[in-house]
Amino acid sequence: MAYRVHILETGAAFEVDAGESVLEAAGRADVKLPHECTFGGCGTCRIKLASGTVRYEEFPMALTPEEAAEGYALACQARPESDLCISVASSRQVFPEPRRLSATVQRIEAFTEDIVHLTLTLALPDAGLDFVPGQYMNVLLPDGETRSFSMASASAGQQVDFHVRRIPGGRYTDHWLGQAQAGAALTIEAPLGVFSYHEEDWRPLIMMATGTGIAPIKAILESLLDKEDCPPVSLYWGMRTEDDLYLKDEIAGWAGRLYEFNFVPVLSRAGAGWQGRRGHVQDAVLEDHDDVSEHAIYLCGAPAMIQQAKHLLAGRGASLDHMYADSFTFQHALAAAG
Repeated sequence: MAYRVHILETGAAFEVDAGESVLEAAGRADVKLPHECTFGGCGTCRIKLASGTVRYEEFPMALTPEEAAEGYALACQARPESDLCISVASSRQVFPEPRRLSATVQRIEAFTEDIVHLTLTLALPDAGLDFVPGQYMNVLLPDGETRSFSMASASAGQQVDFHVRRIPGGRYTDHWLGQAQAGAALTIEAPLGVFSYHEEDWRPLIMMATGTGIAPIKAILESLLDKEDCPPVSLYWGMRTEDDLYLKDEIAGWAGRLYEFNFVPVLSRAGAGWQGRRGHVQDAVLEDHDDVSEHAIYLCGAPAMIQQAKHLLAGRGASLDHMYADSFTFQHALAAAG
């Protein structure tokens, strides 16, 4: 049996056939819905049900029970059990159309033992790549597969920075990147994704990142430097050891350039000499905030952190309408495959 889906913001409607997900049916009807991983791991395709019900063959990783109880669903996994009226969450931000581009490696240098600073020069006839801080690119591999990396700086000319964690055994991050030199050519698709700053929220910001999840957060915060309308910012960055905090000094230098900026590095494997916070970022946020109902919350990095943080912060009153996440699902997929 087919069900009809109506999108409240645009008035678009389409039919979902038996066994199809909402996202599959939207694609077949040429209706654009935000999406990335398509297996329920990233949360980009989150929609809100104004009416109707859906089911899942397996409850998706990037959706919490709290979100489901408030009517949220993931379009890539949700299968309608009735006609649906849905709302597609989006900011006022207009995202540039992605395009396929040639690029050249400008610089590769090590931040840490397993994190690389990659700078690309893009072959563009105009001023540079137009993207929204928080977005990412896909690197196209020769076999047609892709690897995704978030831009680590606000849009600036034809050179773009990335922070890449080398995955042991990874065909791109370990093998290709380990041998690549300045001048190497590659093809990218950019910009992609909808993770971005929601200026319209007018709320204090709590930003939580683990590992290279700091990259899109860095891009967003750099776009807010010296802005008079910047809200208060608390940034929690989780790493294993002090040596892993490759941006610690640069981030500390933002004090005075971001309004009421509070930077809290948190280490899960801190040495005896570490004087800062220990444990995990989500726990540090809970220690510092009894009530987060008035905050906008940005989560970026490991899927497990994001899933747990959503659950814990909902218990402290967090508004799910003002919680935004960018889950680095490729690393999770590798771990699951192993």
